[in-house]
Amino acid sequence: MASGIKHERATKFWAIPFGLALTVLSGPKTGIFGAFAFLIGGFWLSPDLDTPSLPQKRWGIFKILWWPYQKLIPHRSIISHGPIIGTTLRLLYIILWIGFISTLLSPFGITTPTASFTILKVLIQNNAQTSIAIIIGIEASVWLHLIKDGYLIPLKVNSTKRK
Repeated sequence: MASGIKHERATKFWAIPFGLALTVLSGPKTGIFGAFAFLIGGFWLSPDLDTPSLPQKRWGIFKILWWPYQKLIPHRSIISHGPIIGTTLRLLYIILWIGFISTLLSPFGITTPTASFTILKVLIQNNAQTSIAIIIGIEASVWLHLIKDGYLIPLKVNSTKRK
């Protein structure tokens, strides 16, 4: 199991090669958005949001939004740490909060859930390649997290040092 600091370092390191790879495959705009999504996935949408963690602390006063998630989702379960499943759940969880908050704000004329989701839908449709890069970037950061935890590649390295 990697510590939170090791996850942070790995996320910082691998965001650049990930972004460069996307740039080569699909162009600079895709690479930049993919790299930023990779960082967001590692720093704010980590599988470790199911526990008190560095990603949770980054949410500041909004970390309270993750309290129900922590209470409902078992730590290191397939639901929180599962590839695709965990990412999808966290993204849907945020979308539900956006809908809830926009419902609360709609009497004040700020926005409505329908307007919020319409804007999101149009952004995704008009920027399909970038949207895919963002989703892949967030998901790739989860895979890195799992690899660092030893779930996908369970390599045992001899911890004894040479004298």
